[in-house]
Amino acid sequence: MSDVFFPKIDAWRIPQSALEKSWAEMALDGQRGDEGIALWLGSHDSGQAIVQAVVALRGPGIIKRPGLIRIESALFNEVADAALDRGMILVGHVHSHGGTFVDLSPTDRAYGVGVPHYLSVVAPHRALQQPQIADCGVHVFEPRGYFRRLPPQEVRERILVERNDDVPIVIVGGGP
Repeated sequence: MSDVFFPKIDAWRIPQSALEKSWAEMALDGQRGDEGIALWLGSHDSGQAIVQAVVALRGPGIIKRPGLIRIESALFNEVADAALDRGMILVGHVHSHGGTFVDLSPTDRAYGVGVPHYLSVVAPHRALQQPQIADCGVHVFEPRGYFRRLPPQEVRERILVERNDDVPIVIVGGGP
């Protein structure tokens, strides 16, 4: 894999407001008993991925169920367009599971975004309890082609939750 296209990421900077908006977005689905998801757009700078916007997915291109999230390729194309329009890239996402299971499911591993240094976070309890990042499963897609769950110490060192400017929420797709 080329470091030009997929630079090594030593840390992810996530504004607290991005987490709060992500929890709120997923809780809408969690209240119905479904898994939820929020995508993170941002940039890379000096070995860091910086989250600068939260994407909420709408319309017929997203299916959310108690044990399933499916995003159609056309909706991902719309996400790519929204990112390009803002001069950003997709740096990660957070999705919710029911209960305390915060590892990636076999489906998450097989069909998740397989891009080197992509961050995939799993929130417990369908994100209804506004968890801290330490309560979540934090996974990175390694350049060798697999997701690796970060141990707690590595989460503390590499996931930097910051109190700074409010990030926008970007609605992608049609419908409510």
